[in-house]
Amino acid sequence: MANESQSRTARRNQMKASKKKKGKPLFKKILLTILIVGLVLMIGTGGLFAYYISSAPKLDESQLSTPFSSKVYDMNDNLVTDLAGAERRTKVTYDDLPPVLKDAVIATEDSRFYDHIGIDFRRIVAAVGANITSGFGAEGASTITQQVVKRSFLTSKKTIERKVQEQYLAIKLDQEYSKEKILEMYMNKIYYGAGAYGVAEAAKTYFGKEDLNELTLPQAALLAGLPQRPSAYNPLENPDLAKDRINTVLNLMVMHGKISEEEAEEARKTDVKDMLDKTETEKETPYDAFIKKVKEEVKAKMDGADIHRDGLKIYTTLDPKAQESVQELLSSDGPISWPDEEIQTGVAVTDTKTGAVRAIGGGRDYQGSNLNYATDITRQAGSTFKPIMAYGPAIQYNKISTYHQIKDEEYEVNGKDINNFDNRFRGWVSARYALSRSLNVPAIKTLQDVGMDQAVEFASGLGIDIVNPQPVEAYGGGATGVNPLQMAGAFATFGNEGVYNEPYTVRKIEVPGEDTLDTKPEPKSAMDSYTAYMISDMLQTTMSEGSGQAANISGLPEAGKTGTTNREDTAPDSWFNGYTTNYSISIWTGYNNMEKGLSDAGKNIPKQIFKPLMTQLSEGKETADFNKPESVVQVEVEEGSRPAKLPSSNTPQSRIVTELFHVDNQPSKVSKTFKQLDPVNSLTGQYNEGSNSIDLNWSYGDTEDVSFQVSVSIDGGDYRELTTTKDKSASVSNVQQGATYQFAVKAVSDSGEAESSESTGERVQVPGVQGNPLETPEEESPDEEPSTEEPSEEEEQAPEENNEDAPANEEDTPPEENTDEEPPSPEEGNEEGNENNQGDNGEEGNNQESENQGSENSGNNSENGDSEGSEDSNNEEAPEEPAPEQPNTDEQEPTEEAA
Repeated sequence: MANESQSRTARRNQMKASKKKKGKPLFKKILLTILIVGLVLMIGTGGLFAYYISSAPKLDESQLSTPFSSKVYDMNDNLVTDLAGAERRTKVTYDDLPPVLKDAVIATEDSRFYDHIGIDFRRIVAAVGANITSGFGAEGASTITQQVVKRSFLTSKKTIERKVQEQYLAIKLDQEYSKEKILEMYMNKIYYGAGAYGVAEAAKTYFGKEDLNELTLPQAALLAGLPQRPSAYNPLENPDLAKDRINTVLNLMVMHGKISEEEAEEARKTDVKDMLDKTETEKETPYDAFIKKVKEEVKAKMDGADIHRDGLKIYTTLDPKAQESVQELLSSDGPISWPDEEIQTGVAVTDTKTGAVRAIGGGRDYQGSNLNYATDITRQAGSTFKPIMAYGPAIQYNKISTYHQIKDEEYEVNGKDINNFDNRFRGWVSARYALSRSLNVPAIKTLQDVGMDQAVEFASGLGIDIVNPQPVEAYGGGATGVNPLQMAGAFATFGNEGVYNEPYTVRKIEVPGEDTLDTKPEPKSAMDSYTAYMISDMLQTTMSEGSGQAANISGLPEAGKTGTTNREDTAPDSWFNGYTTNYSISIWTGYNNMEKGLSDAGKNIPKQIFKPLMTQLSEGKETADFNKPESVVQVEVEEGSRPAKLPSSNTPQSRIVTELFHVDNQPSKVSKTFKQLDPVNSLTGQYNEGSNSIDLNWSYGDTEDVSFQVSVSIDGGDYRELTTTKDKSASVSNVQQGATYQFAVKAVSDSGEAESSESTGERVQVPGVQGNPLETPEEESPDEEPSTEEPSEEEEQAPEENNEDAPANEEDTPPEENTDEEPPSPEEGNEEGNENNQGDNGEEGNNQESENQGSENSGNNSENGDSEGSEDSNNEEAPEEPAPEQPNTDEQEPTEEAA
């Protein structure tokens, strides 16, 4: 037993020993694998770095001091400007640099410049730590030497390849050139903002100093601090930020022992504006306003690229002729009569089909450092918002027609009275009329009908975000602000069949040593084509008849909308947005001080700019009309019908208008307003010798709401009205002996809801000495009735001319319609009697009270019984009120809120 137990123990010990022996090779394998992987990575990394170094550019002395400029091309790929043009460079040597400037630059950019080998390992370690914690590129470690290399041969793109090449070339540059020469290169190459390259040009631009030895400590500190962010620290545009940067540089100079704290404190007391030389601060670049927008766009689309120093080839959408036209119009010496020196304006011109920006007018006599009024402002849009917030959404979502009826009346929203620009209300009007005359009440009602959510969604599709949506945004009276570039893009969508293109100035960018970047935005469908076309058609009416007449260009298919805003008793903003199928133009005019209001002359400036500008742009270029889609139909409707009805065969031509409807929402019912009454029957006339009178009698069916008009002609003379009666008989006393009386009797509608009947005639010969009572005069037989002469066109249309655009309740008293059939209409030859009895409601205050009352009652019954299949079921009943007076088409543009 003991031997067996000993044997088991021995076997267990042997197994343990075996396991230990097997464990050692596994550990060695793992360690060996790690070493091999590490070696491979080192070799691979080394090989990659070797490749990067081998592909690095060669040092070229000619490029070391010359800025690596970017070039800008126009829409035809012609060079517009070199953004480091020779006229903006002045080269200096190391000996020209004063000690204060060298100390400021080295303390700020590279405090160990004279000690490192081109790269600073201490800064690299610090940068690596920041990049690990905050991401690659969070902090740079570039020395002055590296900056010279980067801006001479490389791009600003943050990649490992570019960084490796930069460090390699910096070490090589430090080996081949002295520190003094490298600093000289740096000072000649750096961009300092305001179009100035190199420190000498910057000193001249900002301070008017050609001798750098004249620079003061705060001036040197500013120049040393500018290269980090030349646009942000530009003292011309941002003096407060420039002041902060000066203080930062002064602190660094104290830290590195370049100046004392006392010197720094004295320098801090200097006002930035006092340092600047006003005669040298503006350096004009060709097309400054456009180029400024190009810079912003490049920076946004290329992750911080600098248009001035990255050597880019930038292909823009600029049309030089359009830009020059804009700049000429905005010149103080141009054709526009400016009311004063403070008034400003911004202009944006885009291609309707693509969104490409063709020209930008940044302001009067614009210089690059000024506020760009085409892109930088945000102001209320006034009535130019009506197609965007009211009628566009209503057509898109509710498919209303251009005839859609809206009642312009006293109205209140959230306790506030909504008024029109002239404090007048016009009763029932069409959407076309309301938009073209820029009425506020119909606009706000239309927005409320379609709903705020849908209106906001519609505006968003046009590149406009509505801030704090309120009903007053229907006429641009809310918190939302816009600029001309936004509005040009938004209105272009209406001219581009509903496709929105975000306005852009840069088509593509070529990066040295890299690919070409396509920067054109993608088109987006913002609305259906029927909406775009119907809005454009209504805005064409604005140009031809409404508030845009002063900007109308004869023979050019164009659409447009005016707009002004109102703040208490002033109008701070005036707008005009107009477009064709080729161009969209938006123009704003106002003051920097929003409390200051525009004069009447100031309000008209946008229209004065638009007309010559669009004329010049369109000259020699074919301009197609707006394309009507199949989803839109033109329909003749009877004016005044509510809801829209088709005209009947008796509807006068003057009461027929042609409007646009969506194909799925056309009117189908025919109006009964102008149905013709049946003529009277069995008309007889009998001479009563005892009373020397003539008795007339006739028969008629249902006489409810029907009267009878009796007229007479004696011996072939003109007809004159004798009476209008409810009876079916009439008597004429004191007749002339021997005379021939020709009578005409017709049925007329008491309410005006039907056309009068044809006249029925009867001839009575009165016996007497003047002739044989049994004989018939030779000139006419007993059965013949005198012919009727159709009234002249002027006479027939005269009542309508006073009310051609007032659609309210005109069916109550329709104009008399003469026929070519016999017997003659008694109105001929007696116009005065006609005018007194027609009951035409075209002129305000001339309606007969009793006739109107009957018209109202009958009109309501007719509408209620004939409302199915209508264009707008919300307006089934016609309100009981007389038609409004025809508005004056020469009215001024409405304000934001005519309170």
